[in-house]
Amino acid sequence: MSIINKQQAGEVGAQLGETFRQLKLTRPVALMEVCGTHTHALFRSGIRSLLPPEIKLISGPGCPVCVTPPGYVDLAQEIAGYDDVIITTFGDMMRVPGSKGSLLESQANGADIRIVYSPLDVLEIARLNPAKKIIFLAVGFETTVPTVAATIERAAAQGLANLTFLTAHKVVPNALRALLNDPEISLDGFLLPGHVSTVTGFGLFSFLREEYRIPAVVAGFEPVEMLAALIKLSTLAANKQPSLVNVYGGLVTEEGNIRAQALVEKVFTLADVTWRGIGTIPGSGLVLKPEYSNYDARLVFGLEESQNAGPAGCLCGEILKGKKTPPDCSLFKTVCNPEKPVGPCMVSSEGTCGAYYKYHQ
Repeated sequence: MSIINKQQAGEVGAQLGETFRQLKLTRPVALMEVCGTHTHALFRSGIRSLLPPEIKLISGPGCPVCVTPPGYVDLAQEIAGYDDVIITTFGDMMRVPGSKGSLLESQANGADIRIVYSPLDVLEIARLNPAKKIIFLAVGFETTVPTVAATIERAAAQGLANLTFLTAHKVVPNALRALLNDPEISLDGFLLPGHVSTVTGFGLFSFLREEYRIPAVVAGFEPVEMLAALIKLSTLAANKQPSLVNVYGGLVTEEGNIRAQALVEKVFTLADVTWRGIGTIPGSGLVLKPEYSNYDARLVFGLEESQNAGPAGCLCGEILKGKKTPPDCSLFKTVCNPEKPVGPCMVSSEGTCGAYYKYHQ
């Protein structure tokens, strides 16, 4: 943490942990941590072991690779086989299985697929390979979209005609609406994603308090920050107090990053998109505006995304909705493991199955 030293953080953490153990809840509560990074951090820090039995902590759809539909993975596989094409992508996408294998397998078979650490890296690849068609797999939530928008702006300014983007960007708010509108899902509160909220601002989530009358708390990623957020959220949920609280004040504000939001709004527009396991959610995705259509790989190459349900027996979709946990899946730790993943929830560094495999006893 930046404000207190490690010893002080440890002392505060111990005090908060004791507060958790002594917390007298008036009723059982089901809380969802939306962010996949929170899922891993909560396991890794041991915070889950501090939870009283009245608190049920549920992992949600906050893993962008995991919620990317199977058809997108197959489409990426298809274009990887095109002549004179270089696929650029974040590393998490490489091992996600599609119906015809993974990008890693395509790369081993000769496809030119390159891992980048920032969307801006693709500008140099496009400049150095003018005879090639460069396609970036643009997958991610609100956190990564501004950088993609900036990359597209720079590509336009530099006149890079050989660069396109296969987008699968998604935004969080309407996904939470979809979960709350599902009669099979019962939630008492949300632990909101800190990274997303730095861009969007926590005010964007006020509908949880105003429309659905449930509490939500924005949390950071240090153990002390997550403990404080969970204690606050648990108390609010148990007492049925609809409230929106930000305990990640060092980075998150109510209005968010206005400049980043303006850049995204200049390049992208909201659209109805498909989430793996959840289905089509209105206004939950971002697609390129018509004035940037020459950077849209779907339009440039005439691509059609297939509709398929994903691998047989994989419960990744149900896990993303919080209806199931990884141990409920018959493939978990048997057929499906990090070395031979069946679904993206085992592959991604933010995937729930990966977290359970590594930390859950």
